[in-house]
Amino acid sequence: MPRPVRFNIHPIEADTAGAVSVAEAPEGYTGEGFFTTKLSDVVGLARKNSLWPLPFATSCCGIEFMATMGSHYDLARFGSERVGFSPRQCDLLMVMGTIAKKMGPVLRQVYLQMAEPRWVIAVGACASSGGIFDTYSVLQGIDQIIPVDVYVPGCPPRPEAILDGIMNVQKLVGQESIRRRNSEQYQALMNSYGIQ
Repeated sequence: MPRPVRFNIHPIEADTAGAVSVAEAPEGYTGEGFFTTKLSDVVGLARKNSLWPLPFATSCCGIEFMATMGSHYDLARFGSERVGFSPRQCDLLMVMGTIAKKMGPVLRQVYLQMAEPRWVIAVGACASSGGIFDTYSVLQGIDQIIPVDVYVPGCPPRPEAILDGIMNVQKLVGQESIRRRNSEQYQALMNSYGIQ
């Protein structure tokens, strides 16, 4: 005897009109058969919609990141579905969890192996400020060894907060000039971390 179906007995037709969004074109001049804009805007649009995250998960925030990658929250809809585990192929370092001082040089090496341009998110209280572990062995925030672009608060942060952090990185990436990495301010920031 077949098992009775408990779900979708009376399926409802989904209204998909307008459900698919398209990235808006940057500001520019439009004419018949042409479109002109700044190169920086086009590159920013491409970069922000194709981030390749490198998860560096050490604790419970990594589990929340797994939930964010799942079908319910679906990080892929932000263009970040290609999670990489090779720093040379990724441009977004997501540090999630407690970072011990012994692990600091490893995290710094991973950051240095990433190609420019690269961005960093500190996910959760431990990566942002050491969290509840105010001890001699825990790094009190990863910004002591590498520069951080976005902080995601929480212990652990919910997937919605991680998505908000990704969207904030996308805003930074989309508005960043392609010449920012050559500016004196950026070079001074890197020198303050001892990065050439």
